[in-house]
Amino acid sequence: MRRDDWLIHQLPVGMAEDEFLVRFLTIFQRVSDTVVQQVDALPHMFDPAVAPTPMVRAMAQWIGVDWVDSSLDDRLQRAIVMEYAELLQWRGTKRGLRRLLRSLSGGADVEVTDSGGVFGEGEASAAPPHVRLDMSRTGWSRVDDVVRIVRQELPASVTFDLWVAGERVWPRPEPVSRAELPQFDLSDSSAPGMRSEGDDG
Repeated sequence: MRRDDWLIHQLPVGMAEDEFLVRFLTIFQRVSDTVVQQVDALPHMFDPAVAPTPMVRAMAQWIGVDWVDSSLDDRLQRAIVMEYAELLQWRGTKRGLRRLLRSLSGGADVEVTDSGGVFGEGEASAAPPHVRLDMSRTGWSRVDDVVRIVRQELPASVTFDLWVAGERVWPRPEPVSRAELPQFDLSDSSAPGMRSEGDDG
């Protein structure tokens, strides 16, 4: 623990008795206190548990996490950085993806199923590798956030679909165009739902 008069305390006894000199050095000590405190705090600047929040987001960028922003709760930002730092060695793997999705969803049940495996020569499927992701909920993140993050984690050649609470949310169903809808001639009495004037009831 540093003394409050750490600079003045270093003066020889004779000089420490000089009131003017002591008051003069006190000015420099107060200025130096700020610098010394910053130096003392330097090791903690790189600890996501106690570092200032802007520094936590900077550390997230260092490890490739560009989706931690100021809108998230402070504790959540720190938890994401600490968790992802441990996951780096498993990035792009089934194990790493499962842990990441659990972290994103706040501990929800997550199941990752992939089409990979060990195949004999000529037995492997010609289809691109595919992954199915099942989550019981998305937690604090939106579906679009999860999709964007998963895209960054998986190799570019791998396709995936995302299911939340048993419902497929990605890829989204293709909208039906007007050309694909059945066309009826309203003047044709034989069209479904149409009756002729002579029909009873």
